[in-house]
Amino acid sequence: MITIDLNADIGEGFGAYEWGSDETLLEYVSSANIACGFHAGDPHTMSKTVESCLKHGVAIGAHPGLPDRLGFGRREMAVTPEEAGHFVLYQVGALQSFVRAYDGRLQHVKLHGALYHMAARDEQMAQTIVKVIRLLEPELLLYGPSGSCLHAAADSEGIRFISEGFADRAYMPDGSLVPRHLPGAVIENTESAVNQAVSLARAGQVQTLCLHGDTPKAKEHAEQIAHRLRSSGVSIQPPGRI
Repeated sequence: MITIDLNADIGEGFGAYEWGSDETLLEYVSSANIACGFHAGDPHTMSKTVESCLKHGVAIGAHPGLPDRLGFGRREMAVTPEEAGHFVLYQVGALQSFVRAYDGRLQHVKLHGALYHMAARDEQMAQTIVKVIRLLEPELLLYGPSGSCLHAAADSEGIRFISEGFADRAYMPDGSLVPRHLPGAVIENTESAVNQAVSLARAGQVQTLCLHGDTPKAKEHAEQIAHRLRSSGVSIQPPGRI
């Protein structure tokens, strides 16, 4: 049987502002990436989201991003590798404290938005971030794009790397994601997202599939993807339990 992880970015509200379909998504995903306060989230949201993940039995990951709330962490910033490493250390450490306070375990780290893409192609930034993760906890998994600088850095530092694909994002012919500013970058049709998820899972080239909680049809995507994967003989499990 094929086994794959289904992850979602959640906890991306702030204060009185709720964002996404967190509680619904937690019924279908096996791992969650929780915003750590820079691009989104705050201490109260982080606390609530960690408790929700533990209640649903969903593996918990930290989702650190750039300090850019206005751009939701999706705009690149001129930061040094050292600064990026400090951003990750600060945010993952904060979420890790909430997880430990509730007797949980932090499973993984997945960078958010622009930071994800910057570290994927910048060798020095990738190495700095991976070394920070190793200092925090060597057993942490790192989610990211296969064959990237993050992948190479994780292998060199002995961090287990989990290759990620996207169910609700369109791909370019070279395998990179279609930039968000271009039409069709986000897959809004549920059937198309389902077909892409099943295709990626059965191809065996990725170990986890991401669903974005901030898309309009996140609930429908999650429900139908989980159903189709299982009916296609694919087991949904977090990689830390495999």
